[in-house]
Amino acid sequence: MSRYQTNLAWDTLLELGDASGGPLHARLSRALREAIRSGRLPDGAALPPSRDMAGELGCSRWVVTEAYEQLVAEGYLEARVGSGTRVRGVAGGVAPRPPERPLPFPPPAAPTPIDLAPGLPDLRHLPFGPWLAAARAVAATLPYQEMRYPDPAGDRRLRAALAEYLGRVRGAAAATGDVTVTSGVTDGVTRACRAMRSAGFEVVATEDPGWGKVREAVRLAGLEVVPIPTDESGLRVDLLAEWPAVRAAVVSPAHQFPTGSVLAPERRAALLEWARRVDGLILEDDYDAEFRYDRRPVGTMQGTDPSRVALLGSLSKTLAPALGIGWIVTPPAWTEAFRGTEVHPAAPPLLDQLTFAEFLGGGGYDRHLRAARKRYRARRDALVAALAARLPEARVSGAAAGLHVLLRFDEELAAPGVVAHAARLGLSISSIQAYLVRSRDDGAGLVLGYGNLGDGEVERAVELLARAVAEARADRAGAG
Repeated sequence: MSRYQTNLAWDTLLELGDASGGPLHARLSRALREAIRSGRLPDGAALPPSRDMAGELGCSRWVVTEAYEQLVAEGYLEARVGSGTRVRGVAGGVAPRPPERPLPFPPPAAPTPIDLAPGLPDLRHLPFGPWLAAARAVAATLPYQEMRYPDPAGDRRLRAALAEYLGRVRGAAAATGDVTVTSGVTDGVTRACRAMRSAGFEVVATEDPGWGKVREAVRLAGLEVVPIPTDESGLRVDLLAEWPAVRAAVVSPAHQFPTGSVLAPERRAALLEWARRVDGLILEDDYDAEFRYDRRPVGTMQGTDPSRVALLGSLSKTLAPALGIGWIVTPPAWTEAFRGTEVHPAAPPLLDQLTFAEFLGGGGYDRHLRAARKRYRARRDALVAALAARLPEARVSGAAAGLHVLLRFDEELAAPGVVAHAARLGLSISSIQAYLVRSRDDGAGLVLGYGNLGDGEVERAVELLARAVAEARADRAGAG
């Protein structure tokens, strides 16, 4: 390796290397930068004038001025009139050398509580390998011409794959032309409500208790929310008659959140008949439908009457909410209205859509769901057994499907107090009161999600829950 010689002091300071390291001005910049970072060139040190440095290096003066100007622009040097070029002072005296292999993410600031809150799948078992393989396959074959502005309805290949999957697995009557790719169920509800408002709808019925995000999406679209109670057989369809202005309803018939009930067959029929009678529309949130453990999942209502039901789904509970991919299958008469681009967000990024289409069409999604069902069923069984052992007086419901159970107590136990004590102990849970709209006595109901609960955390989680319940009972006894 050859070395450019300056005087003896600079000779020991700078190692410029040979031509394989790039142009001379770049090698000089790099050598000076490293000398400053390491502290071998201290703050305020003067560099030779560019003419002198060029003469000693045997190069043009431009090489030196280019290197100096680059380091001035980066903040390592400063050029002062009358005092030449000097090393700029930096905070702490020396610019720190960055770590050679920086961590991609900072470590958490504090231990994460044990997660028994609902709403998340098992993020520990995301199929990153197959997903990345699908992404690579897409990137390797995607023509550059397709990297234009995407179709706001979603890429046709994903819409076709979803139509096939929903028909095969969920019994839906889905045509590719009526599938719209969304960023999630909330986005789908928002699109639907804006379209219904434009069509003259004013009021939408929602389940009570139910997801607050759904109610918020309805209100933000400019429609009034009417909460309709649910029971062990699902939505009280008979109560819709008390609201003549209601012509639309958002329901989750396969697995209601948070009660876990399945809409009874006679109520499914009654709800469809109501929609026909009022010339209305049903928004079917296919929540948790993929996870049923004691029998095959109940088919969609949309497959029974695709002219009156819009089917909504997403990857939020099957893969991860952060993927931001969902879909809605609309009655043909509503499809274009649901896709109005002037007020709706764009579809998810094209590469993400095509990756999911490849993952779905290649069988990766089905394999992931089969493994997830097996894992969740075992975890549910362990959770129910632990609850029976430590809280035998409590009643568990909604365990046949989904990623959560509902735990009830017959006594007058303040569920919010249990939630507060659990949080102090490092356990995250929710009460059913958090999902109610109209105040009524539902007893002490706790919503326990096990989707994002580690298998090794089940016993510890229930132990902490039993302690929180005991402390809430002690509070009640003390107040009495």
